[in-house]
Amino acid sequence: MPLRAETAFPELIRPMLASSGVLPAGTGWAFEFKWDGVRAVTYVRGGRVRAMTRNDLEVSATYPEVRALSALLGEREAVLDGEIVALGAQKQPDFGRLQSRMHVARPGDDLMARVPLVYYVFDLLHLDGRSLLGEPYTTRRDELATLGLGGRAEVRVPPSFTDVDGRDVLAVAEDYGLEGVVAKRVSSRYEPGRRSTAWVKVPLVRTQEVLIGGWRPGDGRRAGTIGSLLLGVPTDDGLRYVGKVGTGFTHAALVDLQGRLLPLARTTSPFAGPVPLDQARRAHWVDPDLVGEVEYRAWTTDGRLRHSSWRGLRPDKNPEDVVMPPRVSG
Repeated sequence: MPLRAETAFPELIRPMLASSGVLPAGTGWAFEFKWDGVRAVTYVRGGRVRAMTRNDLEVSATYPEVRALSALLGEREAVLDGEIVALGAQKQPDFGRLQSRMHVARPGDDLMARVPLVYYVFDLLHLDGRSLLGEPYTTRRDELATLGLGGRAEVRVPPSFTDVDGRDVLAVAEDYGLEGVVAKRVSSRYEPGRRSTAWVKVPLVRTQEVLIGGWRPGDGRRAGTIGSLLLGVPTDDGLRYVGKVGTGFTHAALVDLQGRLLPLARTTSPFAGPVPLDQARRAHWVDPDLVGEVEYRAWTTDGRLRHSSWRGLRPDKNPEDVVMPPRVSG
């Protein structure tokens, strides 16, 4: 086997992204569970761990659990890709619980004990002076398996299933309340920063990233706070109104949202098209700078989210990351 030339330790490798699609059939695919958390590429070198999100935020202080990688790897240098996940009472990913950690720059011991996190490492991009970006998925996973990252509760290497029917993996994901599966071509190289058809995400829970374009005040128990958010998705014609969301909030989330939205206030609607009069009435418009995520049942024929529920803000995403899913009309 020829020796591979050493390469400089990378400063930044943006994560490869999966395309939405149907579950692939046939051979040549590996299947992984889809984890409901914050994507992070970690850089481990000289006893230091640096964790970078999709929008290039350094978050190792926010999620100090990733520092366990330093002890696990010892003198080795590596760049790893994975998902930071909060676990619920049943040890299942709980995105709602993760929200209580996402906005805390330096969590204390009490918060870390109440909301434990796990870094699920599913790819290896650089190791001891060698770039693995051009290596096939199977090679990267094989080398990842040799690192012995299972020795701490804060770090795990989730399974990868090959030579199986993806429908069986999806059924297991549903049984355990997971978000879905990601299918990856076993021959695929790692494509930094690109949304590739070599990775296909098949979610069980339908979610959509959105921008907040306004809010309406609440009534009754919500008086004095937010009643609902007015949501948009960027298009070539401007910010498109896609509906409202008024459920799924905790009181703490409403207070936090109001504090973040007040400085973004503006006098005119940020939406390119009309907003229904019943929603525009009493609306407080804001610059659409905050990225959030909703869970929903379906898209209507006129391009609105149906039965949406708030999941939380996504500080790990930029507004340009928000896109309309394919085949949505209206």
